[in-house]
Amino acid sequence: MWSALQGRVSNRLARHFRAAPHRLPAHAPMVSFTFDDAPDSAAGEGAELLEKYDGRGTFYLAGSLIGQPSDHWHGLSNDAILRLHRAGHEIACHTFSHQSAVNLDEAAMAREIERNRSHFRDIDSSITLENFAYPYGIASVWRKPQLAKTFRSARGILPGVNRDVIDLQFLRASPLIDCEIDAAGVDRHFDQAVESGGWLIFYGHDVADAPSPYGCTPHLMRHALEAAQRRSMPIVTVAEALRRIGA
Repeated sequence: MWSALQGRVSNRLARHFRAAPHRLPAHAPMVSFTFDDAPDSAAGEGAELLEKYDGRGTFYLAGSLIGQPSDHWHGLSNDAILRLHRAGHEIACHTFSHQSAVNLDEAAMAREIERNRSHFRDIDSSITLENFAYPYGIASVWRKPQLAKTFRSARGILPGVNRDVIDLQFLRASPLIDCEIDAAGVDRHFDQAVESGGWLIFYGHDVADAPSPYGCTPHLMRHALEAAQRRSMPIVTVAEALRRIGA
C-alpha cells in the first residue's frame, strides 16, 4: 500500500500532467452538484432539493458500499439508485471497492471498473458509467491515461472553477461540506464562475441536519442552489456539462 506521502506526491504530479486537455468554449457559467460514496441522505434529501430547483446531480458510486452501513451513514439502496436514474440524475463511477487509484496497477484498476459497471448494469441495464471520481480525491498520474481511454472525465477535489483550458481527467471540485465552507465561501465560488464563465463543481457526501464531517446541511445546500438561481446558472450533471462544452 502506498503511504500518505506517496499519495500526495502522485496527486500533485497528476495535477500538472494533463491527460485530456480541453479548452472551454465561450459560454455562460454552469454548476454541477456531485455526491460521493452514496449516503442514503444524498439520494433522499439531496436529490429532492436539486429537483426542486430544476437541477440534477451526479452520484459517484462504489458498488461495494451500496446498502452498507458506515460510521457516518447508511449506503443507499438499489431502489434509490433506480429512482435517481429514472429521475434524470447521473450514476457515475468510483472504484468498486472504493480503493484509491494510487493503490491499483493497470490490471487491478480495469477489474475494479468492470466490476462496478457490472454491478450497476445488474440494477438497470441502461445505467452506463461515463464519468469517474478518484476515491478520497487522490489522483494517480499513472492511472490517468488509462482512465482517459475509459471515461469522459475524472473528478478530483482540488478547489476552484474549471475555466479556460481544463484537464478532463482532473476536474476541479470545491467542497459543499459544512466543516470546510460557509455561505460566504459558496458565494465566492459562484462569483468566480460568473466572472470567468467557467464550470463550477461542488462535491459532498451526506445531506442531513446533523451532517457527518464530510457532508452538508440542507440549509447550506439550499443556499448554494439559490445562489445558482440568482445568477441564472443552469444546474447540470457532469455528463450534461461535458456535452455543453463539446467534450
